[in-house]
Amino acid sequence: MPNLQETLDLTAYVALGDSFTEGLNDPAADGAFAGWADRLAVLLAADRPPGGFRYANLAVRGRLLDQIVAEQVPQVRRIRPDLVTFCAGGNDILRPGSDPDEVAGRFEAAVAELADSAGTVLICTGFDTRGVPLLKHLRGKIATYNGHLRAIADRHGCQVADLWSLRAVQDRRAWSEDRLHLSPEGHQRVALLAARSLGLRTEQDPEAPWPSVPELSPAEQRRENLQWARGFLLPWVGRRLRGESSGDHVEAKRPELLPL
Repeated sequence: MPNLQETLDLTAYVALGDSFTEGLNDPAADGAFAGWADRLAVLLAADRPPGGFRYANLAVRGRLLDQIVAEQVPQVRRIRPDLVTFCAGGNDILRPGSDPDEVAGRFEAAVAELADSAGTVLICTGFDTRGVPLLKHLRGKIATYNGHLRAIADRHGCQVADLWSLRAVQDRRAWSEDRLHLSPEGHQRVALLAARSLGLRTEQDPEAPWPSVPELSPAEQRRENLQWARGFLLPWVGRRLRGESSGDHVEAKRPELLPL
């Protein structure tokens, strides 16, 4: 496989999205969050001279698709980077009564705009939620949305990081305690998948086997589920009922295209 810089010659990358791309629950040394997009930027910059690769991350937790389109997509028209990653619509799909066909239509309109403003656009499918409490009931909606995303990528010449097929994230260690956001190792696995989706050779394998650990007993699983419901599920439901978002009063962590 050729080196990425030989095929795409990337020097500027902008990440768009919600908490997934902001990097929640992957703490960085500076006290902020890192996440898969930051980790991808590091991989892309590895063969560049100092200051030769620039990166912006406009993602903000809790953002719905229309908010991302209104707040973040116009910045891509201004910056015109070589690469944009656009992962959006997941928060819309999680909402009761949402229609994945309708969400996909709005997603495609944004992709068409991004394709005119960036050299390469990479999109991500949704995760397979078969093992996630409550979210496993949304598996059909997510699969339908993913089918649309793959077709949109074909029509607009986008690259795809297929998270649905990433078996490594079916391990509970890929997820943080809230079971909605990735752990640091989960973010690393996604970064490696994204890099390979762009054609970059990586020494690490996103599907590398996890170290063997004992399975939880049924009693331990029930205890963990109860702690999760108390600590994360109920507060999440409460915010929804109050019309609040985890992203209220939060700004993008890296709003300008700066050297990495």
